[in-house]
Amino acid sequence: MKYCSTCGEVQGWTFEQALFSTGFVRDGGLLMPETTPQITQNTLQQWRNLSFVELAKEIIPLFISEDEIPRKDLNGLLDKAFSKFSCSEVVKVAKLKNELKIAELWHGKTLAFKDLAMFCTGQFLEYFLNKRKKHVTIVVATSGDTGSSAIESIRGLKWVDIIVLLPKGRITKIQELMMTTVLDDNVHVMAGENTTSDGLDDVTAVLYNNETFKEAHNLCTLNSINWARVMVQMVHYFYAYLHITDSCDQIAEIIVPTGAAGNISAGCLASFMGLPIRIVSTVNSNDIMFRTLQNGDYSMSNDVIPTWAPAMDIQVPYNLQRMIWLFSNKDTQLVSKLMKQFQKEGKFMISQDLLQKMNSVITSYTVNDPGILATMKKCWHDNQYLLCPHTAVAVTYFYDKRVTSDESMPSVCLATASPAKFPEAVLEAGLTPQPTPEVEALESMPTKYLLLKDGEDWVKIIKERIEQITAGRANLV
Repeated sequence: MKYCSTCGEVQGWTFEQALFSTGFVRDGGLLMPETTPQITQNTLQQWRNLSFVELAKEIIPLFISEDEIPRKDLNGLLDKAFSKFSCSEVVKVAKLKNELKIAELWHGKTLAFKDLAMFCTGQFLEYFLNKRKKHVTIVVATSGDTGSSAIESIRGLKWVDIIVLLPKGRITKIQELMMTTVLDDNVHVMAGENTTSDGLDDVTAVLYNNETFKEAHNLCTLNSINWARVMVQMVHYFYAYLHITDSCDQIAEIIVPTGAAGNISAGCLASFMGLPIRIVSTVNSNDIMFRTLQNGDYSMSNDVIPTWAPAMDIQVPYNLQRMIWLFSNKDTQLVSKLMKQFQKEGKFMISQDLLQKMNSVITSYTVNDPGILATMKKCWHDNQYLLCPHTAVAVTYFYDKRVTSDESMPSVCLATASPAKFPEAVLEAGLTPQPTPEVEALESMPTKYLLLKDGEDWVKIIKERIEQITAGRANLV
């Protein structure tokens, strides 16, 4: 398997090159596999009784050459990554009243679905860095869950340092503590005043676009820009499908809380591989994906609206270009044209023909804060089952307005985080928080982070920290 850019100027990259890329390559595109493996109904049937880890060991090798990571080594990396989950199944599918099914993707260390792909990506990084005896510095901006998951995946590793940028006051207290209480020497947390995750993405973009600096300090990213994360996320689509269907010729509906669109990009690729699914991208009041999939209007709003589902408070879902590339039959010229237009104008329109193709697989639905809280309350009343506010966005669609008219279609909502991380939203819904012992312990732990004050030159401050890291790791052997 080789990788190419959605904008056309990069081809023939190895998985290792894709893994260590800063995401957006030199032509402004994102990396995708040059070919799409095809999965037959017969193969799906053979996979029906596999555990999550066994299924991962079937799907992920389709995208990593045996020459790069031999199958035995790859299996060992996956075993190590998934050993960090609190339940043996890794992913649980809860079956509740009125056919509501919820795939719990959040049983990792940081109680968020990002652990599924992030822990694997950390293992892949360490595997290659051990071979190359090379140090890298990861720079990640977070809207809530990405940062803590990225930290947990690489904390303590010899060959990796990580800088995480979080928007101070725009995420929950627990989300922040999951990052600032990590004291490992290779973890560097910075909190930006009066900003959003999109604003912090702009800061990281300045660093990544400086080719000389990037190469001198071996920068890379663990945001969903990184292909490895999208690759691993495909596994939970296959797993969820096999757990809610009776036969492999059925079409199933997967309802997905959506932020930067990496998760739904993985789902779309799974569909192109032959998985018979329809995807509903559910969003909060930051509804750019809803407007895009409803009428082709990909345009930024004036501001990001703070909501009870903060990890979805995003207005630039950058993975959309992966979806456009897929549904346009890999039209790199179109993707390049649209991305350049967006950089210049902050908007573009998707043609009705392309939108129709996209809507054959993926549609969207938007939910406001009152809707989120009402759904949390209803799910508890009906099932004594507590939802996180992000998962509630997906469940609201199930309750209120399923796009398909085929009510017999098997359906599952992806639960992207544990409600234990969001006590403020749980209380606002009139319910009782259910913290885990690990979450409760965060309150009394020491913290370590650097406050980036409003008005300071953040790029300069971060560059200086990166230079210090590189100098400090120069003699690693």
